[in-house]
Amino acid sequence: MTSELGLAKRQFGHRARLALSPAETRVLDDQAHAARTLWNCLHSWWTMLPKEKRNLSAADEAIRQGRKDLDYLGKLPAQAAQAVLKTYFQSWKNCWDGRADAPNYKGRFRSAMTVDIPQGRDLHIVRVHRRWGMVNIPKVGRVRFRWTKDLPVGKKADADNRITGARLVKNALGWHIAFRVQALEAEPEPHQGPEVGIDAGVNIPLALSNGDHQDHGRASRLPDGTADRDKWLTPKEKAKLLNLERQAAHQKSFRKRGEKTSRRLQHTYDQIKQLRAKATRRVLDWQHQTTTHLARTYGTVVVEQLNILGMTKAPAPKPDPDNTDEFLRNGAAAKAGLNRSIAQEAWGRTVTMLTYKTARLGGRLVKVPAPHTSQRCSACGFITPCSRETQEKFACKNPDCGFVGNADWNAARNILHLHRIGHVIVEVPAAGRRGRRAGKTVKPAAAM
Repeated sequence: MTSELGLAKRQFGHRARLALSPAETRVLDDQAHAARTLWNCLHSWWTMLPKEKRNLSAADEAIRQGRKDLDYLGKLPAQAAQAVLKTYFQSWKNCWDGRADAPNYKGRFRSAMTVDIPQGRDLHIVRVHRRWGMVNIPKVGRVRFRWTKDLPVGKKADADNRITGARLVKNALGWHIAFRVQALEAEPEPHQGPEVGIDAGVNIPLALSNGDHQDHGRASRLPDGTADRDKWLTPKEKAKLLNLERQAAHQKSFRKRGEKTSRRLQHTYDQIKQLRAKATRRVLDWQHQTTTHLARTYGTVVVEQLNILGMTKAPAPKPDPDNTDEFLRNGAAAKAGLNRSIAQEAWGRTVTMLTYKTARLGGRLVKVPAPHTSQRCSACGFITPCSRETQEKFACKNPDCGFVGNADWNAARNILHLHRIGHVIVEVPAAGRRGRRAGKTVKPAAAM
């Protein structure tokens, strides 16, 4: 929403870590399990009823009656129960509009543990000092959380700048609170920074066309050439993870088929999850810092329109010429290592961060076609697959050129060149819509 005074409302989220006692953690765990059970009960009720009897008022009455009959559902606050109902109906709307699949039951170990706090006025947030704040959680009480960002609370809060709600989320590192913040900010002026092309790779995470490559300093390959799936962990953490995985395999060997997982094995699994979550947090931290630096430095950021899902597919097996009944793996092991490296870099998440950060700072994000950007010479334009001699080296085979350089840097230069000659697929925000909400436009690409 945009006002006449050059101000625009912006909605964003902020996540903070909660400092809970063991008793408070058990209360939130019970609430999360109750919310999941309520979802499953609601889904069973919805699927069993005839279509003519499915409506919001009947579902609300069923939830109220269920909370009276089942003490376990009563552990969930009433407003959180209404949020479950709202989310369930929204999931069906998304399904009917073709944006998502039909909702299904939530499993105990597959689904995330969450509890909604839809009313922001119930939080009563107060900043205690520089590093900690206090928030009120229904049926739990006052809880401390890490204060890492200024929030519109107290005298800073008004009708346009306020916290509209929150969601409690649990991962392997504990419970966190995600605030929903609404702020009224001045519309950004057009960014006057230079243009830059970015090629997302494995050896160089983000290669820039001007040579200012963004690297996290963690090699994606081990000395023996295999993919390093734990590159975001320290050597001590890698050794600990290896010992835990061996310990889990040893403990699992004593479990009979169909037998419930022991507490000792589950504790080992929890320790493995904590290390994995720590690595994921480091990836997100690097991505946020890097994308913020790029959005502040450059006015136009050009990236490829990549089909990441297709790039990470396993190769189809080929028939064995010596034995027609057998199939060859066709380099599936090597492709699996490459797929793992691509997934670890999270290219799609990086582009998503660049999209909203460039729009917020007045810049533009442009997507161009991906074909032949890694095979075209950025000096003469000659295209041949054999020019890319290795994963890192590009050598033009045109006898009149002879350009040699880094393959990712060469691709980044080609990406920027496609934008300059008008081969644009998506531009965010759209040209001519500066000052409005960031949107998308599809432009017809010029003939290649």
